[in-house]
Amino acid sequence: MTSPQAELSPSSSNRSSSSLSNRKLILAGQIAFLPTGILQTLLGPMLPILIARWTLNDTQAGNLFLVQFLVSLAGVQLSGLLLTRWGYRPAFLSGLLLMACGVSTLLLGSSTLGMAAVAAYGLGLGLVVPSDNLLIAEIGSESSSGSDAASQRSSKGSSRASAVSLLNFFWGVGAVFCSLMVAWTAAHKLLPFFLGSVALFLVLLALAMRNLPFPAAAASSATPAIISAGSSPSSSSPPSPSSPSWRELAKSPAIWIFAAIFFLYPGAETAVGGWIGSYVSRLGSRGAAIASIAPLMPAFFWTALTVGRALGTVFLRHFSERSVLRAGYGAGAAGIGLMLWAPTLTGVIGGALITGLGFATLYPITVARLSQRFGVAARKIGSVLFSLAAVGPAVIPWMVGVISHSTGRLGAGLLVPLGATVILFVIHLFEW
Repeated sequence: MTSPQAELSPSSSNRSSSSLSNRKLILAGQIAFLPTGILQTLLGPMLPILIARWTLNDTQAGNLFLVQFLVSLAGVQLSGLLLTRWGYRPAFLSGLLLMACGVSTLLLGSSTLGMAAVAAYGLGLGLVVPSDNLLIAEIGSESSSGSDAASQRSSKGSSRASAVSLLNFFWGVGAVFCSLMVAWTAAHKLLPFFLGSVALFLVLLALAMRNLPFPAAAASSATPAIISAGSSPSSSSPPSPSSPSWRELAKSPAIWIFAAIFFLYPGAETAVGGWIGSYVSRLGSRGAAIASIAPLMPAFFWTALTVGRALGTVFLRHFSERSVLRAGYGAGAAGIGLMLWAPTLTGVIGGALITGLGFATLYPITVARLSQRFGVAARKIGSVLFSLAAVGPAVIPWMVGVISHSTGRLGAGLLVPLGATVILFVIHLFEW
């Protein structure tokens, strides 16, 4: 007679194999977000250098953000198609290779070629960023365990948020590394070497990831119906026979709130990180030393953001997601306000640190809440919402440049991300 232990061993082996595969995917996703953080924030520390190299005005400099993130929008749309039909693998590999092509050609010629390079790595970012976030949110909760099904369900939300927060911690490490390395290599005439090294790393990473066990494309029968506001996913809920239509999606108020957040928050974050170096360089009349450290200034913002994401899992153990969101948006608005109210090096550094800490867990929590509320349907919804997350960083930093150029004051342009952050703070004062 077969023993109970022997009967259970195949299931235990399957669970062990699945857990190992998930750990490999999570590690791969985290590593992939290091160069993603570098490229998505590259224009920040590079902007003073590119302005001088190509003799750009603020409107033309703002066009670099417009190109990067509008092309990223196309990449996000393409990623939605790839995830739906072929799964995660094509989106990851093609995205990494496009990023390598773009960063390797950024400084090879004129501003026109530079724009093309920005467009190339922007397209790659549009493929990788939503795919990586959704992948980690989708498989991250599977590592949670409890004594029963109810305890497992109650832990999935915080598990998702923690997993995505840790993923974006690696993104922050890349962002900080980018600012430091651009400043150091530019000072030592090694900037092309740094950009070439990033391109080589991306190619090697694509080769290493090509055979990983990515989840397959989602079957339509496995796509859950829309979960109404206030409800939570349950393993006992039967799957919807078909994917929800966009007409059904539009009836959910939560969709529109998510849309506003995905547009405004990434735009505000990119505007602060992208323009802070140039903002400090305008203080050069008070000392040449201040202007000389301008490329290093984004590192303060991204360092605070990264430290906050490293501590995000601790925050989420002791405070509710809603409380963290409210405090984060409030602190972010206060930090931007401090930079504008006290336009000195000390004031800008202090404001950058406060803003970075405030912004740290906002995006990871939002992505986790999207996945938790809509389940596998988040792959379909994500194609639109992550598109807005590309439009916001294109439009808001561009608006900063346009307003700065028309008024002659970069501080006036930075009122745009301040206003966006205040709006987001107000949104999260309400239950939805």
